[in-house]
Amino acid sequence: MHTIFALHTFTMGRRIKKIKNVRIHREGTDTLVYSLIAIVAIALILWFYVDNKIPFWFFVVVFGVVYSIVLNFFRCPKRFFDADTEKVVVAPADGKVVVIEEVMEDEYFHEKRLMVSIFMSLFNVHANWFPVDGKVKFVHHQDGNYHKAWLPKASEENEHADVMLETPEGTDILCRQIAGAVARRIVTYAKADEDCYIDEHLGFIKFGSRVDVYLPLDAEVCVKMGQSTTGNRTVIARLK
Repeated sequence: MHTIFALHTFTMGRRIKKIKNVRIHREGTDTLVYSLIAIVAIALILWFYVDNKIPFWFFVVVFGVVYSIVLNFFRCPKRFFDADTEKVVVAPADGKVVVIEEVMEDEYFHEKRLMVSIFMSLFNVHANWFPVDGKVKFVHHQDGNYHKAWLPKASEENEHADVMLETPEGTDILCRQIAGAVARRIVTYAKADEDCYIDEHLGFIKFGSRVDVYLPLDAEVCVKMGQSTTGNRTVIARLK
């Protein structure tokens, strides 16, 4: 009996700790607060001024579900990479690997690079983490189209923000935040000439999109096509 009670207490403790480690991202504060005020106001009007309660319950159910989805979207779990970060490239975002291929990168490197792309659905965490330790060389925002983020042309034609990172060993890594058909706001916290570290937030993309990482051709890729990734946890590559 004591063993069962102790196990139950331990499990509850872990669950509470896990919940406490999930917070709401600052990018979603205004959206969530104003949306909640609007939902509550409309619900009160329907309850007090409409005799038939069916519209009230329909509104509460539908917008309760929508609000829950948005609340889930803006969640921001506290994460820490608990291994050696030397020559390691971690996933900059939650999502699914949709591209692993050699591409000709003509804008900055003017040579072939290995590109790993992670697509974020509406239900993923949308905070972005730095994929490597090092220094931010520059940040460049490029206006563009809003094609569906999983399309190949989205990487170059869509609105995107480029963050060039230099590892302590002198390797340049390009991390590209890409807007999609729904995601139309890219937030980048990275600043030129600042040090950056795995575990720190690089930025945030609102409502579903994609992040590309351009690596040297000799990098060892550690993920497969279609594999799910966890931002700041999943190792996507190791540098030579």
